[in-house]
Amino acid sequence: MEARQLLAWNVRKIRVERQISQERLALDAGIDRAYYGRVERGEENLSLATVDTLARALSLPVAALFRIPELGEEEPQTLKAGRKKLK
Repeated sequence: MEARQLLAWNVRKIRVERQISQERLALDAGIDRAYYGRVERGEENLSLATVDTLARALSLPVAALFRIPELGEEEPQTLKAGRKKLK
């Protein structure tokens, strides 16, 4: 898996596990939502500064965004569309 796909895999997995929307994470990281969507699809070559910004927005070390998935690990799914219901 090349670096862009590895980064995309990990960012998406972490974001989905934490139930954070793409829009929210992009806003927290100070990057454009459409650009962030391309990051998750592995279509963008990020600068180290942008990788660092995403790691900070997720409160993780940069290395966590390059974790190699274990053999057989399922691809991260998308979040359910729509707004969360108020409690």
